[in-house]
Amino acid sequence: MKGTEAYQELLSVIGDEPVIHANGYICRESFSLKDREANFYMIGSMGLASSIGLGVALCKPEQKTIIFDGDGNVLMSMGTLAMIAAAAPKNLVHVVFDNQVYESTGSQRSLSNVIALEAVAKSSGYREAVKVTRKEEVKPVFEKLMQSEGPSFLLIKVEPAFNPATGRVTHTPEEIKARFMRALSNP
Repeated sequence: MKGTEAYQELLSVIGDEPVIHANGYICRESFSLKDREANFYMIGSMGLASSIGLGVALCKPEQKTIIFDGDGNVLMSMGTLAMIAAAAPKNLVHVVFDNQVYESTGSQRSLSNVIALEAVAKSSGYREAVKVTRKEEVKPVFEKLMQSEGPSFLLIKVEPAFNPATGRVTHTPEEIKARFMRALSNP
């Protein structure tokens, strides 16, 4: 399954929930498929989407918060898995697209081919940690996690298949922040 196919499955379910996107191709693909004010795009800050997502989840406990992360981002900031588990926000769904490479920098192999990130999340204390490998599993598993108490972790195995013709996020960091804050302040 390609990352774009997984995004399309997820984006069809997401309503007004805040979604914090990891840098690189994750934010670029999501931006090109469904830009919205409640999307926070990390531009050039690898490994920080999960920390920001945790902060949003703790500040907005009445609403689900979603993180779109990558295997390289998680590996760069593995300590955040422990922080999320320790804080235990019931409203957090952490989605990781695992293509086993650092695709936006030249497809160097990541360690996720030998490290089961869903097992790391589970052993860190996430309430649920699930891995899916087929497109038809993505939507029903995500919907289940959205209805469950978190923190939840969904690892989606995808192939490295980003289309370099996909454009970049055209909003400035200041615009991203302002849009996101507006979306969070709307009930």
